[in-house]
Amino acid sequence: MPDDTTEAQASRLVAQGPDAVIYASRDGIIRTWNAAAERIFGHPAADAVGQRLDLIVPERFREAHWTGWERAHADGVTQYVGQSLPTRATHASGDTITVELSFAIVLDDAGEAIGALATARDITERFEQDRANRRRLKELEEELETLRSS
Repeated sequence: MPDDTTEAQASRLVAQGPDAVIYASRDGIIRTWNAAAERIFGHPAADAVGQRLDLIVPERFREAHWTGWERAHADGVTQYVGQSLPTRATHASGDTITVELSFAIVLDDAGEAIGALATARDITERFEQDRANRRRLKELEEELETLRSS
């Protein structure tokens, strides 16, 4: 008979979810890294778990990341509650990818921040297409303005 406990169900949901699920403890060490995180970021769980989040945070963003991390943990909440944000991340290949991230600060029973949970999906292709569309729109607007001025 399958294990139908709430804990087992939650574990399966995280492991099999379509989006990356990453949990890092208060010290920024990755503790949970599901199969979607492996696929998106290119690091097997065995390599990611136990590493700092710097594994996927591009070097140029690390200072801002850790400043925000400390503020969110001190406040017990992230300023991005209920939001999904596009941001850059580092893939195992060294390539920069664009991911959409949602964050939550995880609190213990006493209400103290003990870590952070993030879900992520790769939006690199969509982001690049949107960027190309914006460039083309700008070009067309400039062409239209030139035609109107003539």
